[in-house]
Amino acid sequence: MKTTWYNEKELKDLGLKSYGNNVLLSRQTSIYSPELVSLGNNVRIDDFCVLSGEIEFQDYVHIGQYTALYGQNRIKFEPFGGTSAGCLVYSTTSDYSGEHLSSPMVPEPFRYSTGGPVIFEKHAFIGAGSVVLPNVILKEGSVVGAMSLVIKNLDPWTIYAGIPVKKIKERKKNLINLEIKLKEYLLELNGKEK
Repeated sequence: MKTTWYNEKELKDLGLKSYGNNVLLSRQTSIYSPELVSLGNNVRIDDFCVLSGEIEFQDYVHIGQYTALYGQNRIKFEPFGGTSAGCLVYSTTSDYSGEHLSSPMVPEPFRYSTGGPVIFEKHAFIGAGSVVLPNVILKEGSVVGAMSLVIKNLDPWTIYAGIPVKKIKERKKNLINLEIKLKEYLLELNGKEK
């Protein structure tokens, strides 16, 4: 009986650029250009997600259901980053000014797109239904409330929300101590297993 998640052999057969240990990748995920997708350790990607383009997931990243990541100009999630359900992250956008055609089915000379990488630094996370547009860095510890639009770089350890996002307040840095405790816990656990 098949489970919700790809097993080790199936992950290998997907042709991913790389993948680590304890990867939970839903069988309901659509992956375009798997050779450009890297999955670190302890990564979970839930049902009905779309991964397209160059995307790097480092350790302890979670991507919620119905999230679409369009990494034509690269998307990177550093450790402990991620998305809640129903998010959209674009590293490229078409020109809708009327100067160019915009369908991906139109030959390249007749369309124009712009963009740049989207980077989720360590502990950066976006809430349900949020959208991130190209060429944005979510600095370490920044978080975005549900149903928000991110169009600019975010300051570290700050909570944002709105369309477009605005600063709400500073975010506590207790996560740093919890990260240290997690590492100590895992070292102790691994020592007991030997």
